[in-house]
Amino acid sequence: MPLRRYAVAALAVLCASPALADGAVQKLITKADKARLENYETTRRAALDEAKAGQPGDVKQLNAVLKRPLVPFSDKDLTGNWQCRTIKAGGISPLVVYGWFRCRVTDDGSGWMLTKTTGSQRTTGRLYDDGDKRAIYLGSFSVNAEPTRRYGAGPETDQAGYAFRTGADAWRIEFPAPHRESRLDILELKR
Repeated sequence: MPLRRYAVAALAVLCASPALADGAVQKLITKADKARLENYETTRRAALDEAKAGQPGDVKQLNAVLKRPLVPFSDKDLTGNWQCRTIKAGGISPLVVYGWFRCRVTDDGSGWMLTKTTGSQRTTGRLYDDGDKRAIYLGSFSVNAEPTRRYGAGPETDQAGYAFRTGADAWRIEFPAPHRESRLDILELKR
């Protein structure tokens, strides 16, 4: 009987643990980015409302990206080369869908690192576990040949977003309230 009580107590502790068991993201995330992620739903909703006024073909592409069902990250290795494009919703323009560029995901032993390797607007950062079907991305934005700064270097380059896997070879990161141009950036990735 004591073994059963121990198992029940252990299960209760495990179920009460936060999704970010190591708390790494909570130690790294800036106050501004924490606030952006806390306001994610409101920001996203407003950006997508504005995006409805975009060009019909772009709206159709955005809707196709967003309607894909979410699947777990746990059974997939993201390392390797990816095609990636940015979709900007709300803000200066209602909706802008850019062409495809190249991204690469590596694993340095501490988790997945994303680098957008082509295009004028780039990102470099790390993904952190945030449950079965979502991850948190903390990264740094750069333009053209600017040197990449570390995350936490300042609001003009810091990026925070939620990553969602949408298929065997597809996923996206949604960046609420980015520093430039839009209300919501979506980085779509596919093999």
